[in-house]
Amino acid sequence: MPNRILKLIEDDAAIVDAALKKYMSEKDSDYLKLFDAVEYSLFTGGKRIRPVLTLEFSRALGGSIEAAVPYACAIEMIHTYSLIHDDMPCMDNDDYRRGKLTNHKVFGEATALIAGDALLTKAFGVAAENANASDRQNIKAVEVLSRYAGMFGMIGGQQLDMEYETENASFDRLIKMNSLKTACLIKAGCLLGCIAAGRTDEGTFNAAAAYAEGVGISFQARDDLLDKGEDDEKTTFLTFLNESETEELIKKNTFEAISAVCGFDLNQNLSGIAEFLAYRDR
Repeated sequence: MPNRILKLIEDDAAIVDAALKKYMSEKDSDYLKLFDAVEYSLFTGGKRIRPVLTLEFSRALGGSIEAAVPYACAIEMIHTYSLIHDDMPCMDNDDYRRGKLTNHKVFGEATALIAGDALLTKAFGVAAENANASDRQNIKAVEVLSRYAGMFGMIGGQQLDMEYETENASFDRLIKMNSLKTACLIKAGCLLGCIAAGRTDEGTFNAAAAYAEGVGISFQARDDLLDKGEDDEKTTFLTFLNESETEELIKKNTFEAISAVCGFDLNQNLSGIAEFLAYRDR
């Protein structure tokens, strides 16, 4: 199962990469540094989990890959912008990401800032102009992106993260922070796949959201276990739980994620991805 799922993720990621390169093919020679900065972070070899989930939810619900690809690219652009900004000195002040110097270390803080802005802005255009979906679907996609990447989603979670170490640290607040900061973009990726398949009914959306919530919490908890000891000052799941309890949390949330989509006719890939992410070793 893990090898099959890994191959599936790699194949889907290749589809997304090819589409992203097409979207980034238009440039202006008068300010190439901006395009270089955008591409530097956009093509760093990540697993593309969020866009992969967009493609796989569309597949699971009988939709086309062609309709899902623009939405998948949009969510990856937003994810990448968030990483660029997250690494900056005013936020986490990181020097490296995925083994490479962070964007601001290579291009300077100002260019890194606007590279992130450029990706965020382009993402909405890519979703809105999806020629393989209807206007109604594209409007819904933009609405989902705005909600889950915004103040009541990822950005809200980032604000909680900045305040967390000094204000009211608790397990419930940690869960909320991770639900917003990590799970919300995963949720957006899943919902975009539903939209691409033309399935925007409440039941389908609720199932996709529950799957994403379980995957998001499990994903972050696994990250905390893998990063154990690297930053003892940062509050993580291991601040409140021992390793065995954290494994139980991962198991519980993964089970809930898989259960949420058990009613989908083609749920095997989604179940496999949930397990792969929960029990990965890096």
